[in-house]
Amino acid sequence: MVLRCLLVDDNPRFLDAARGLLERQGITVVGMASNSAEALQRAAELRPDVTLVDIDLGGESGVELARQLGQTGDVAPSSLILISAHAEQDYVELIAPSTAAGFLSKSDLSATAIRDMLGPGDGDHRDPVSGSRGR
Repeated sequence: MVLRCLLVDDNPRFLDAARGLLERQGITVVGMASNSAEALQRAAELRPDVTLVDIDLGGESGVELARQLGQTGDVAPSSLILISAHAEQDYVELIAPSTAAGFLSKSDLSATAIRDMLGPGDGDHRDPVSGSRGR
């Protein structure tokens, strides 16, 4: 089954590049957001299988957004991945306590890396009629 992805980043050039890369590799990018308010709205509307959230959203915290997405129930923490142009070591104190499935450097972003992080079968539990997850 095709993995449906929401991308959240404040850099429009990165959003376009990531969308193209992931779609060429078999992931459907169902939406993009550049700030927390847009991300919360799109997650509620689109119910993605996986959400990639930049840790640094300009003046906003992607880690805080990840927490909010997990609390609203619109994105399961197990299907949320934090991303950054910086190395994981730069954010280890923020990443470790988060409920996100993990962290990916933007330079390592790929469909394979996302699927490996989510584990086998993720994205296959969506009811085709209601669109809800059967986790």
